[in-house]
Amino acid sequence: MKTEQPILTTSIPATAALTARRFVTTVGAVPAAGAKVLGVANAGYDAGEQAGVGVLGIFLVEAGAAVAADANVETDVSGRAITLAAGVDCGRAMDAASAAGQFIRVVRGI
Repeated sequence: MKTEQPILTTSIPATAALTARRFVTTVGAVPAAGAKVLGVANAGYDAGEQAGVGVLGIFLVEAGAAVAADANVETDVSGRAITLAAGVDCGRAMDAASAAGQFIRVVRGI
């Protein structure tokens, strides 16, 4: 079983509908592909709700494509983890994903 180990969680107003286990920006929105993120939404939220976001620690994140274990990841246009290419480093995968839609543990530091 994959588990999370949050060290730092914060809350921000969601400015868009947010999906659980996907990356979130500092303004409470779904990030653009390769963008900088605040952390990972801990549940699904509607715009206007106060959203819990895991910032530092180990979090379950939905993969947007195949990802190798120990690969650094960035966000895709939906906030899912994909292998780092030209975007901002959002953490390191602890698990492999063979396809989109699988959940992997991502270590996030500051």
